[in-house]
Amino acid sequence: MNTLILRTVAPVVTSLMVLFSIFVLLRGHNEPGGGFIGGLIAVSALAIYGIAYGVAAVRRAIFFHPLAIAGAGLLLSMLSGLVSIVAGVPFMTGLWVYPNLFGVELALSTVMSFDIGVYLVVVGTITSIALALEERESD
Repeated sequence: MNTLILRTVAPVVTSLMVLFSIFVLLRGHNEPGGGFIGGLIAVSALAIYGIAYGVAAVRRAIFFHPLAIAGAGLLLSMLSGLVSIVAGVPFMTGLWVYPNLFGVELALSTVMSFDIGVYLVVVGTITSIALALEERESD
């Protein structure tokens, strides 16, 4: 299945799928989508890239070990819940801040940081599993 056409198209398809996964992630708390679905789309993109170029290329592309990505996501998700406790409201209550960045009011929330954490957990965990299975199969 590793053809010239797949190797030619894979970087473009992978880039578009990762961009779309970020779009789905960012719109997730207002419309359908979120961290889990966005993470699955990103993992699918990495799988296509891995089929075309192999496990080593995917590991180079993601920079960090997949389980480190999952751990960072789990930490971010946990901290998003703990912020509400520090604020004196029930655990996992959504909190918003509105900082001004270059004159534009930016709405930041613990809901979004939780979604980003879930995204990273899904990407790290499933990528780790997929790469381990592919490495075992190629041996």
